[in-house]
Amino acid sequence: MKKVICKKEYDTDTATLIQKYTYSYFGDPKGYEELLFQTPGGLYFLYVRGGEDSPYPCEDILRLAKTKVSDWMENH
Repeated sequence: MKKVICKKEYDTDTATLIQKYTYSYFGDPKGYEELLFQTPGGLYFLYVRGGEDSPYPCEDILRLAKTKVSDWMENH
């Protein structure tokens, strides 16, 4: 998936996967995945997707500040 946010491109095909978090099981309406990526330019983002009752009912890319990466990794 590719998305432009604030004139910066975030692309799961060219970024490096750092860590993956899965909540519940595939097919669970409340289940979801968060995948942490780093772009070649050093930016971080989450690729998210989930079931219809999850926090991420539609796949999306969300920016993640470098200062928040450690917190996210420790909590997942």
